[in-house]
Amino acid sequence: MEQIIVEATPREDRGKNAARRMRQRGSVPAVLYGGEGAAVTLTVNAKQLSAILRSESGHNTIFKVKTAAGEHPAIVKDWQVDPVKGSLLHVDLLRIAMDVRMRVKIPVHTFGEPQGVKLQGGIFEMVTREVEIECLPLEIPGEFRVDVTELMIGKQLRASDLQLDTEKMRLVTDPQRVIAHVVALRAEEEEKPAEAVAAEAAAPAEPEVIKKGKKEVEGEEEGAAAEEKPKK
Repeated sequence: MEQIIVEATPREDRGKNAARRMRQRGSVPAVLYGGEGAAVTLTVNAKQLSAILRSESGHNTIFKVKTAAGEHPAIVKDWQVDPVKGSLLHVDLLRIAMDVRMRVKIPVHTFGEPQGVKLQGGIFEMVTREVEIECLPLEIPGEFRVDVTELMIGKQLRASDLQLDTEKMRLVTDPQRVIAHVVALRAEEEEKPAEAVAAEAAAPAEPEVIKKGKKEVEGEEEGAAAEEKPKK
């Protein structure tokens, strides 16, 4: 496997203006932390980091951060992207030890057309798009692919259904977590009562006004009768 080297230099300038000038030069501010070393603020090549995040293994790609103090195996732990331009704003790099198990999140991709959609007219929904596992750095899978052809309406694919090599990795995500399922379309009959209720709610409006008017008239008649009594 080709080793990826990301060159980094110590970052001395702080603040938004310094970070902006840094990005204009094609670099991005970063922090390297974890392991036995202390956290270090760095400047790294933005194109290199962007290429790593766009690669097949994405943020789980193992590479070496090369500094004046030496080379450090690392992965991208977190990153910030400009919401308009899509360019990197900041990255967090995590030191790793090749012989120590670590926790990582792996994407889950499905393939096949569920029978519940094809034969029963249901809707396929992806509920969870990644699961967390624990394994050695060199045994991190790029993805989990799962066939959903046999899914019928009311059936779920759970995290426990994923094919993991239990000798190399351990599932951290709750095994009962739903990954995907097929649900039924809402029947038209279920919508009719709502329309009927709306129609019934609108209909009594006029009789209520009439009834209210009747009460007012009755009240006026009673008042008039009360005024006439003293005259007698």
